[in-house]
Amino acid sequence: MKNEVSVTVCSRTFSRNRILRQELLLEFPNAHFNDDGLSLSGETLIEFLSGHERAIVALEVINSTVLDQLPELKVISKYGVGLDMIDLEALKIRGVKLGWTGGVNRRSVAELVIGFAITMLRHVPSVNRDLLAGKWVQRVGGCLTGRTIGVIGCGHVGKDLVRLLQPFDCEILAHDIRDYSDFFSANQVEAVDLEILLKRSDVVTLHVPLDPSTQGILNGKRLALMKPGSILINTARGGLVDEEALKKLLQEDRIAAAAFDVFFAEPPEDPELLALPNFLSTPHIGGSSDEGILAMGRAAIMGLTNNEIPSSDFG
Repeated sequence: MKNEVSVTVCSRTFSRNRILRQELLLEFPNAHFNDDGLSLSGETLIEFLSGHERAIVALEVINSTVLDQLPELKVISKYGVGLDMIDLEALKIRGVKLGWTGGVNRRSVAELVIGFAITMLRHVPSVNRDLLAGKWVQRVGGCLTGRTIGVIGCGHVGKDLVRLLQPFDCEILAHDIRDYSDFFSANQVEAVDLEILLKRSDVVTLHVPLDPSTQGILNGKRLALMKPGSILINTARGGLVDEEALKKLLQEDRIAAAAFDVFFAEPPEDPELLALPNFLSTPHIGGSSDEGILAMGRAAIMGLTNNEIPSSDFG
């Protein structure tokens, strides 16, 4: 029997995907989609969610102000993995349930990290600019094989990245507040303090959530610990890195390069940073592979029925 519960989908990516639409409509035939491609926030978000009992959200901000105007909303299901846009305490107080599955896009993100690392080690953005400017300059780069890789955060994506790095014979360092000693031992990973990781790594890659404990985790002082020839990659969340300090270090060649898929403000608001020849930027595409979109979408559909009121240590 088909479910008559009222469902709406905020995510534009989900709404555009033919397969996900069909699968959702099979279970919830009255589902409503963001077919106008609206960027939803504040009053427009409240209006879009109004009258619906369950919703699939992506990067929309769900807080007490929004929830107080939507008493009929009983379930929020997350398309994606980051929970920093959702006030979990506000959900808990109001008895709103959350559907969420961690790590569903881990392979999509981990492969992007590998691509970023190789791209920046081989100076691909710079030599491409040279060619477009009519210059034939064969810059010598380096291989990923044998490099020291520092993984900050070894949850779902971090672990998957470690597995993908195995054929490259890298020395892998990891820093995490949780004890993953069994995984580290099985995969030849050395657990180290954050400062040591920054000092020793050729490539540093971030895989932690954004919360009060990680906000600005790579400030100017910590960024300055990185080796002059090192590369910084952020496919996790904007707000983890002091972008102004990073820009200065890149301009002064005190860090060789950086590649970011996420920014403190999205779209990013610093054209000077984006224009640097040793900086590569992408528009938050970590989970935007065909496979990643389907995995996130199917998890979100499942979350409409399999959900719970979030606890203080949810996620």
